Amino acid sequence: MRRVERYPVEGPNSLWQVYRTVPRWKAVRNFAFIQLARYCPSLPVKNWIYRRVLGMKVGEKTSFALMVMVDVFFPERIQVGNNSIIGYNSTLLTHEYLIDEYRIGPILIGSNVMIGANVTILPGVTIGDGAVVAAGAVVHRDVPAYTRVGGNPLRELVSRRDEDNLFEERSTRVH
Repeated sequence: MRRVERYPVEGPNSLWQVYRTVPRWKAVRNFAFIQLARYCPSLPVKNWIYRRVLGMKVGEKTSFALMVMVDVFFPERIQVGNNSIIGYNSTLLTHEYLIDEYRIGPILIGSNVMIGANVTILPGVTIGDGAVVAAGAVVHRDVPAYTRVGGNPLRELVSRRDEDNLFEERSTRVH
């Protein structure tokens, strides 16, 4: 189960009430800086925007590819470890506005994680160190460390430990 805070709303769907949950000025400012970062070819500049302007926790040598879309309303709830890669056109959402409620939750991505292109990560998800998320996946639940996942619905592909064991078995048979 994802770790999200749930807030019921009355009246029209929660997206119509978005500015009761986040100030307009914050949304506009964040949107402008996120768009700048999406197209910025310089990884140090991009990470500076994420850390200093948007309040995200971004580790050393972490790379956000072109067109990555981080959450406009609550980017400060995103944390990425060291030496991770967030693939082209991926989306990191820390909010969900639904009909009768909205939900907010952190995204925690470990170190040495590879997120493929066009991945969507939903609020309240933790991705462990060394995990790999295949391109196009929708991450709606936690991903354990050193696990490879993909698809929609998300499923485990092969764990790195299993792959290492297979490699060791093959190499001992050859010799």
